[in-house]
Amino acid sequence: MGTTRTNRPAPWAGLLGGLALALALALGATPATAAVEALDAIVAVVNDDVIVQSEVEREIELVLPQMQRAGTAAPPRPQLEKQVLDRLILKRLQRQQARALGIEVDEATLNEALGDIAARNGLTIAELQATLEAGGIDFADFRADTRDQILTSRLQNQEVVSKIRITDQEIDRFLERESSLLIERERVRLQHILIALPEQPDAEQVARAERKAKQLVVKLRGGADFAALAARDSDGRNALQGGDLGWFEIGATPTLVADLALTLNQGEISDPIRSSSGYHIIKLSQIEGAKPGNLQQTHVRHILIRTNELVSDADAKRRLSVLRQRILGGDDFALLARANSDDTGSALRGGDLGWVNPGDTVPAFEEVMDKLGPEQLSAPFQSPFGWHLVQVLERRTQDSAEGAMRIKAREALQQRKAEEAIEQWLRQLRDEAYIEIRLDDLEP
Repeated sequence: MGTTRTNRPAPWAGLLGGLALALALALGATPATAAVEALDAIVAVVNDDVIVQSEVEREIELVLPQMQRAGTAAPPRPQLEKQVLDRLILKRLQRQQARALGIEVDEATLNEALGDIAARNGLTIAELQATLEAGGIDFADFRADTRDQILTSRLQNQEVVSKIRITDQEIDRFLERESSLLIERERVRLQHILIALPEQPDAEQVARAERKAKQLVVKLRGGADFAALAARDSDGRNALQGGDLGWFEIGATPTLVADLALTLNQGEISDPIRSSSGYHIIKLSQIEGAKPGNLQQTHVRHILIRTNELVSDADAKRRLSVLRQRILGGDDFALLARANSDDTGSALRGGDLGWVNPGDTVPAFEEVMDKLGPEQLSAPFQSPFGWHLVQVLERRTQDSAEGAMRIKAREALQQRKAEEAIEQWLRQLRDEAYIEIRLDDLEP
């Protein structure tokens, strides 16, 4: 399909921002100095949907206080509009894909997430709403953004993350080559500037991009503010966050910059790095180090109901609710698992998954499991594999440095693969879509 791009996303840009980050950026934000009149002019066509100017204006009203709070200078208005529009296009494409796959976020899930956000910040829901609105952020918009983030996370988990497999051989090779890295330099925080190139650049385009990248490196090494230059000049998806890619486990850093994550000193700026996307500039902004400790294992069993054309989310949840009441009423979990679970491997063992290490299961499963005490039974919940009923049987702590290192290696490999796979998937999603940009057609 033909598309018109405003910018090209970085090939390793991370997952969309978490809910806690959204709140952290929102808290303390100052309201806009003047109301922006909503315009209904179409600024982009995304498949069978449109994005209008008023949506861009609303997003800018959210972005500007966030940038101010982060101490990042806003780029000129045209660049800011293009960065915001590109972000809205990616959101819209993922929302369309989720709708096509029947992925939804119900009110109960959304309210639980908002309650968790409020609790993590020591607030009630009412206090959260008051804090946001005092900062100029409409609570309805915040709810909608939170719903979008949950939806995006579920979509990416189902379509990308759940399909990633880490073998024991990969872990062995990783530990053989990089085990010391997990101890000496556990996490790094990276900032990024991308000077994009088109799909098939000519020599002049390459030379111009390289020249611009080298000029930016000179400025940065001369003391220029990285976040300000990223917001103004970067074509990466994280430009409006000052180029901040966030924290990476050292073994999960993007392949293109894996060596830099090990060799750059804190605060150091890399030379421009060429890739198919363009020229990249990396700053290693922070470093953390730690050694692995004890290993907590959980003995757990579950019943899985997969959804398909004949079994909806509501059907799966209802079936598990009935099974849960039967178990609470005294029926045997193992017998019900053998008769009902779609996880054929564990069903033969009465749903028993054995001793599970951190990182062995998908995040949605692990999060629920970790909240349960011994013999406690969960409510029905959803993961990328379907709907689950989980019971924790017992827990134990193993003083196993080797086991902890294998877990850290698995997590690092999972994150490394996920970052790259999600970015590739997003680019494919956009490449296969019909996108028409009309932002430049508007009168200034």
